[in-house]
Amino acid sequence: MTIAKANNSTERLQLRSTLLRRFAQTVKNTQEGSALKNKLMFALLLLLLGAGSSAVVKTTATQDQPLIAKDSIQIRAFTFNVYKGNYDVWSWVPEMKFRVNGPIASGSQLYVQYTLPTGPWVKFDCDTGNIEKGYWWKTECGGRQIPEAQGSLYTGPVTFTIKMRNELQGTDSTLFTGKMKVAKAKTNEVGPKAAQKFVYYVDHDWNLPIGYVYLTASDVFGWKLPDFHVAFWVRGDAYKFDPHLFYQGKEVGKKFLDGTEVGTARCDVEVEINPTHFVEDALPQKAKWARIECDFYNIKGSNTTGDDTTKDLFTLAANPGEYEMKLLWNNKLARSIKFTVQPGGKFDNGIATSNQLGNDRVIVPVTIIGDQDGMWNKTAWQTDAFYGNPLKGFTAAP
Repeated sequence: MTIAKANNSTERLQLRSTLLRRFAQTVKNTQEGSALKNKLMFALLLLLLGAGSSAVVKTTATQDQPLIAKDSIQIRAFTFNVYKGNYDVWSWVPEMKFRVNGPIASGSQLYVQYTLPTGPWVKFDCDTGNIEKGYWWKTECGGRQIPEAQGSLYTGPVTFTIKMRNELQGTDSTLFTGKMKVAKAKTNEVGPKAAQKFVYYVDHDWNLPIGYVYLTASDVFGWKLPDFHVAFWVRGDAYKFDPHLFYQGKEVGKKFLDGTEVGTARCDVEVEINPTHFVEDALPQKAKWARIECDFYNIKGSNTTGDDTTKDLFTLAANPGEYEMKLLWNNKLARSIKFTVQPGGKFDNGIATSNQLGNDRVIVPVTIIGDQDGMWNKTAWQTDAFYGNPLKGFTAAP
């Protein structure tokens, strides 16, 4: 479990800020116009850009009741190497992670109920904490927590409900109702005993057309110099990504020192949903999905720091208009994400808010380019998005 607190990184940020201030003073005291001072200025800029993004420490949610952050729900089928004592037949149970925006009252207990077409199946508790409004609680449950005897061979649609009971208050409320599609694939094992050894997985093709554009407070300057991010999903092995941002058709956010690019934008895996066992090579993309987060260190949402070391950074607020993020994946063009920034730097289109996404990310359509994702269901988002809670007001890119 994880609880996000407003001061969980205070000491780290204070130390980093102190070091940066001392370094800035060294730059200031260096002889004006000297080559050393110019290099120190670039080094300071690199320190600022390399500071990265702070973890979400406090939500902006204003609701008075617990709310599930929809894009935080991640479910996979946990495959058991046994079914009713037979180790030549494999079965599965659900394993999940999700986040709850507070408040969560004292005595509350999160739990999940899964139902098959034949009726109620497994029910299990999730680690639960007591938090105030404006904070969130992240938990994970299921998987090995569920006895092997409850493993199932079923594949197809499965429904589930995230609930919260409170014995002290005598309440039992539903926080989220969803559905998912479970499939299976042959294991990579061979031989006669492998015939019934299936690896189970949850289909997440609905994620692919949905992307996110958002800002986070920077470690050093906070919301005076917010960091800019783009996130999206891929199917298959998630590595070797190269993001580029274009403003009115021209690439922005490029800086160089002695002929070498500095503050280069990069992408990392934010969420992975992989099967618990290896599957046969014949299965396209190996039933793997991943959400990728790209950080653009030379691009900020706005700049109200008044700090000379940051004055040359490109900001969205000062450059309203049309933007496009283009992604090279394994050196091939694979994604295009377009969005519009209004005067003042706002780019919220209202989709996340109207659908109660549960965080500050702006939802945008993603154009899938090329064949690296394999054959995928291009209409799944219409019915399966966010586990059977499709987005209102959202239209996928052509």
